[in-house]
Amino acid sequence: MKPVLYVGNINYSSWSLRPFIALRWAGIDFDMVEVNLDQPGYGEYAIAEILAFNPAGKVPALRVGEIVIADSLAIAEWASETGRSLYPQDPLERAMVRSVVAEMHSGFAAVRRDLSMNIRRRCRAFGLPADTLRDIARLDALFAGHRQHRDGPFLFGQRTLADAFFTPVATRFRTYGIALSADAQAYCDTLLADAAFLEWEQKVLAQPHAGFSRAPIDQLYA
Repeated sequence: MKPVLYVGNINYSSWSLRPFIALRWAGIDFDMVEVNLDQPGYGEYAIAEILAFNPAGKVPALRVGEIVIADSLAIAEWASETGRSLYPQDPLERAMVRSVVAEMHSGFAAVRRDLSMNIRRRCRAFGLPADTLRDIARLDALFAGHRQHRDGPFLFGQRTLADAFFTPVATRFRTYGIALSADAQAYCDTLLADAAFLEWEQKVLAQPHAGFSRAPIDQLYA
């Protein structure tokens, strides 16, 4: 029986995109079930459809047999340990990957707040507050700094979990027309051209467009 990845609305759910990419890169065959988050209980972790498989009330979640793995990082780590490794062989390089993944997983709150993932949309952000601009500057420096010293197009040269975790950020920068340095933009272009992301994007574009009523995602910078 194949693992089942439960995800939120694929146009909007950055947390769901990350483990999808990790599972694809690790070579693990799985099914995916999309749960519409635009329903009663959103924002309160009380959507009945999600509670039926994850008592924490959150997606993404991966069911493997009778076990449910919750949280995007836990799923991605399982994928890397079960399939093809998504970490470098060198211990210090692995530690660096974990460091930037942890920074993404727990940080950049202002970017999350002001530049919500919205794969379909194209607009230009304006009037961004200082904390959001600091987040953008840090991400630009992180992308450019790592890329300048690597052989290969990804953050650490070859694909790692770091790239899976930064792919949603690349979509946000594209959606809102955020200007980046040349090296950082080249890295984002690499992520957005990857086959796993393009598969996800095609799933988004194949769906009938439906706005999200419980958050102002589609009205930002209109």
